[in-house]
Amino acid sequence: MSRPSLNDLTAFVVVATHRSFRRAADELGAAPSTLSHTMRALETRLGMRLLNRTTRSVSPTQAGFQLLARLQPALAALDEALESVAGFRGGVAGAVRINAPRVAAALIVRDVLPRLSQRHPDVTVDIVVDGELIDIVAGGFDAGVRLVESIPRDMIAVPLTRPLRFVCVASPAYLDRAGAPDTPDDLRTHRCIGHRLPSGRLYRWEFERDGQAMTIDTAGSIILDDEDLMVEAAVEGLGVAYVAEPAAAAALAAGQVREVLSPWLSATEAVAVYYPGHRAPPLALRAFLDVVREVGKSG
Repeated sequence: MSRPSLNDLTAFVVVATHRSFRRAADELGAAPSTLSHTMRALETRLGMRLLNRTTRSVSPTQAGFQLLARLQPALAALDEALESVAGFRGGVAGAVRINAPRVAAALIVRDVLPRLSQRHPDVTVDIVVDGELIDIVAGGFDAGVRLVESIPRDMIAVPLTRPLRFVCVASPAYLDRAGAPDTPDDLRTHRCIGHRLPSGRLYRWEFERDGQAMTIDTAGSIILDDEDLMVEAAVEGLGVAYVAEPAAAAALAAGQVREVLSPWLSATEAVAVYYPGHRAPPLALRAFLDVVREVGKSG
């Protein structure tokens, strides 16, 4: 039996990991039909079926699972070996393409990019602001940024922040006019700034105190899908906004809004940068992640 090429084995790992010829083709920059032909040729060369195919799905056979389990660490080690000598060609250079919601993108610009730019001026970071949880591989991104609980399990997550608080804020003028709510139930009589999720549904505000959890359906005259705009609407006196604390930090510091219901809001989820775990990250991405780890530990 002749030894399969490294390209064919790499293609198998990507197809078996994604369980999709289309998504594997997006990552590898090849046509799905070409990958399908490559996989059949690989199976013929090895004398065994590696993938079960239907019109809608692809899944490894028992032999495929065993081969995948052995190839993933071997290819990762190979990538690491190649990356370990990349520095000999000079300083770190390259582009890192990131998908992130607006608040997380602001954290990267504020906390990560200044350090990264100072250390590695030839690394370019391309951030696409997007509130929707997408397939970063299919979208051509090197990494994404999301709340930890939203990150797919087959990804490697690097914490960017400690658990974040969500806050309820409103302008002093609004609170003077409508009164400050003492409990989440009081919000039912307030004008609240609605938060539309990327899925299209409205976010239900979540609270907890002394082990008592509450979820509130709010009502108001404005619905937004951007936390910066929600804070701006609160500053303008349009109602109460429920946002991640970093989004409201500047307005709180300036006295443009005040926090309400503080005892009912505690730190919940951390924000993390995540990337595919089936191969070693390129040198530019690794440099970016090194700074993210530093920021996550210090923050």
